Amino acid sequence: MGIRFLFWALICATASLLLNFLSAIIKGRINRKKSVGFFHPYTNDGGGGERVLWCAVKAFQEVNSNLDCIIYTGDHDASPESLLTRAIDRFGVKLLHPPQVVHLYKRKWIEEGTYPRFTMVGQSFGSVYLCWEALCKHTPLVYIDTSGYAFTYPLARVFGCKVLCYTHYPTISSDMVSRVRQRDPMYNNDPLIAKSIWLSRCKVIYYTLFSWMYGFVGSCAHLAVVNSSWTQAHIVKLWGIPRHTKRIYPPCDTKGLQELSLERSINTPTIISVAQFRPEKAHTLQLEAFSVAIKKLGPGSPRPKLQFVGSCRNQEDEQRLQKLKEKAIELNVEKDVEFYRNLLYRDLVRLLGGAIAGIHSMVDEHFGISIVEYMAAGAIPIAHNSAGPKMDIVLEEQGQRTGFLAQNLEEYADAILQLLEMSDAERLEMADAARRRSRRFSEERFYDDFKAAISPVLSHSSL
Repeated sequence: MGIRFLFWALICATASLLLNFLSAIIKGRINRKKSVGFFHPYTNDGGGGERVLWCAVKAFQEVNSNLDCIIYTGDHDASPESLLTRAIDRFGVKLLHPPQVVHLYKRKWIEEGTYPRFTMVGQSFGSVYLCWEALCKHTPLVYIDTSGYAFTYPLARVFGCKVLCYTHYPTISSDMVSRVRQRDPMYNNDPLIAKSIWLSRCKVIYYTLFSWMYGFVGSCAHLAVVNSSWTQAHIVKLWGIPRHTKRIYPPCDTKGLQELSLERSINTPTIISVAQFRPEKAHTLQLEAFSVAIKKLGPGSPRPKLQFVGSCRNQEDEQRLQKLKEKAIELNVEKDVEFYRNLLYRDLVRLLGGAIAGIHSMVDEHFGISIVEYMAAGAIPIAHNSAGPKMDIVLEEQGQRTGFLAQNLEEYADAILQLLEMSDAERLEMADAARRRSRRFSEERFYDDFKAAISPVLSHSSL
């Protein structure tokens, strides 16, 4: 009797959930608002992805000034006025009018700490739950994901939305699978797994299955905008919608930065590093290379300075920043290193205007907005020899070098030394070529290309 009761209770509960699901979908289809909803759960991350968000909002507002732009955010202190101010103060982006805000209270389901194991799949399915909350609260005609949560696309389509995305990097790629096969330890491949052939084989199977699921959900996008040649190649291969995939380089503030003088102080040559304090940004490698370069400096050479500028998303990032400070003390370069956390945009511009070089060390950086900002400001880039920097950014401009590419500690240290030993004339020539190269990635170019891409979608969405 007890088992039979439990069985029927389970059936009734399942039926109730399905009815609620269908009811919410039907209601969502009927009550869809003439608006564009931007799924961006972290509106205070301070990185290049947030700059894309605000520039995308502005582009939609310019295409249709009567269009309501909704921001789905898990930051509970966010308000239309605070986000409007943040876009101006942090990124120099002036929106036509404040965006509307829909607060999300289930963001924990996409946080890394919620999934000690199988983090990638956990966050992906968690994003569906968060998207469910978002679309039930406000169902737009156009849903645009600017944070890389592709698993939300089928749900948005079920709610009757046109689905757009700006993809900075694929959640999984063939490069990631290859590293697991080769058993290379990295921030996303635990050394314990890398040391075990059986665990590595299991992870390859896991990645392969996830790649298939990622390809399916990604193919649900009506328009997939990607930020670089590297990302485009992976997305086309995984999602299989080449006709609906467009490459649009992210917006970089090249106009304002190009007004900075190329002349820099040589008494204390400054190298700047602009990146969030996340593990994949490899700040420790930069610090160690800087330390090695200082030890190799010739007698009488001016002692350089390294400036770390970045934002912290959570407590883990705060701890990472503290460990970096401790590492500087361990390497005996703490007097030569400065740390700037959550800097305002105008202060960042001031620091860029005094740097002779900008350093970047993320492996397979999908694009690298900070690298373009270095180049526009007149700071010669020292970037990782992979993905976006290698394929799109640090290339010759009219036959002239625009910077350095490196892969390991020795190559980064050598690049720093070469740059410090350059004559003023050589440095100015390379800095000028880098600045000219940066104009290919301007905000104006982004607005023109992005508007051209979204206009056909808006014309077919009754907006």
